[in-house]
Amino acid sequence: NNIQEPSVENTATDYDAATSFLGKWGRFQRRVFFLLCLSVVPDGLTAFLIVFLADTPAHRCLLPAHLNLSAAWRNSSIPLEEDASRGGASEPSRCSRYKLEHLLNYSDRGLLPGVDVNLSTVPTEGCLDGWQFDHSVYTSTIVTEWNLVCGESWKNPLTTSIFFCGVLAGALISGQLSDRFGRKIMMFSTIALQAVTRFIQVFSPNWIVFCALYFVVGMGQISNYLVAFVLGTEVLGFHIRTIFSTAGVTLFFGAGYMLLPLFAFYITDWRTLLLALMIPSWLCLPFWWFVPESPRWLLSQGRIEEAEAIIREAAEMNNIEPPAVIFTPLQNGVKAGERRTYNICDLLRSPNIRWTSITLWVIWNTVNVAYFALSLNTANLHGNAYFNCFLSATVEMPAYVLSWVMFRWCSRRMSVFASLSSVGLLLFIIQLVPARMSPLFAELIMMGKFAVTTAFSIVYAYTAELYPTVLRNTAVGACSMASRIGSITAPFFIYLRTYSVSLPYILMGSLTTMAGLLSLLLPESFGIPLPETISHMQQFPG
Repeated sequence: NNIQEPSVENTATDYDAATSFLGKWGRFQRRVFFLLCLSVVPDGLTAFLIVFLADTPAHRCLLPAHLNLSAAWRNSSIPLEEDASRGGASEPSRCSRYKLEHLLNYSDRGLLPGVDVNLSTVPTEGCLDGWQFDHSVYTSTIVTEWNLVCGESWKNPLTTSIFFCGVLAGALISGQLSDRFGRKIMMFSTIALQAVTRFIQVFSPNWIVFCALYFVVGMGQISNYLVAFVLGTEVLGFHIRTIFSTAGVTLFFGAGYMLLPLFAFYITDWRTLLLALMIPSWLCLPFWWFVPESPRWLLSQGRIEEAEAIIREAAEMNNIEPPAVIFTPLQNGVKAGERRTYNICDLLRSPNIRWTSITLWVIWNTVNVAYFALSLNTANLHGNAYFNCFLSATVEMPAYVLSWVMFRWCSRRMSVFASLSSVGLLLFIIQLVPARMSPLFAELIMMGKFAVTTAFSIVYAYTAELYPTVLRNTAVGACSMASRIGSITAPFFIYLRTYSVSLPYILMGSLTTMAGLLSLLLPESFGIPLPETISHMQQFPG
């Protein structure tokens, strides 16, 4: 049963035709474009902050300073163990030590380790007195502060997953709230939410409080990004909209991501780092007075006078004389008394929109698994963690440019298929690289990151084009929400490398290849105006 909506001809092109007199790139469009792009820079700083907040420095069991042990026995107090994540190489254990009572006995008797005593026969015990961490890179992280190692190491990936649970909740709530109350108020509410919550998080007394607040930060981060993305898509004209959705907002997000390792390099205490990264969010709040509400959304709510007022102000800013009447009372297919409120259930109500939504949810979920797993894995790659994070952010820049080129001139379906298939191929090749060739391993990881970032950018913009105005923000939010299953599980994909280095890449390669094939079923939206109502959506399969 299809949803019955008001009959209207060519409503998809009504808004674009009615506002075409504004031009493509006037002062109004430039202001909206750059302010919305700047508003997502704090999101880039936040998205992968956990790479430095929860990095695990080298550590070993702490030996009490008052112990009367000889230097030889102090240096030999930690047993050697094989590390599966490092190709089976032996290194000092991070979670056990030889029993102190035996070491004290041997030391008092003047026996030497490895000469008079076979260390393989000495019993071991856990780190009963805590851990000694290497502070050469970090002054402190949440791992060193709350000892999230060994038996508590499961809390590390869980911290990241809790953040992405917040992202999931934010994607669901913000989409429906912004479709009901407006894009602008939701965008700035979530910017303020991020700033305030991050300030409170600085004073977290324990891991549980930190995670609860990190959940809220995740809600604010994705909500701001999604609403700003949809707002720009609806306000800007077709050609500028394509640049904004595929390159503009993503390049500024990438710029925030690139700034993150710079902040972390100079601020090595996690609390001070959080405090510093709160400032960009506060700086975005004054944008309220310069960013308009979406006229498309106002029209979908029947608020024609308010939509016209925004367009007239834009015309004045662009030094253009507007026509006497911009929107008619029937514009956008809305009649008085016939308006209805849409929600996430409408994404499953009719077969056409249902299968489009389910297919996009699977694709978004897979892209998120690969994107976040490869991004969060930078601390485990060969070389400096700060440089690896910066390199991971830098490869996103040409990926965003490529996504704009593909989105501007290529089929949407083929663009998604090509980028996801490339990710799958590269991830399958990675498992064939010998452990001794770690630089080549890192290069293939970065190439995979480049391909999955291209796919990520295209899928975002493609989704916004497939859904109508009355459901667009809810649909993008629902896709983002569904994809959070991928981002929530991504930290545990990385955790699998403790058992087998190649296992995460085999799983991710299989998933991305499958998603690439599924993308061929979606409708094509290249060169087609944005639909305004559900009845104007294209048919599935394409």
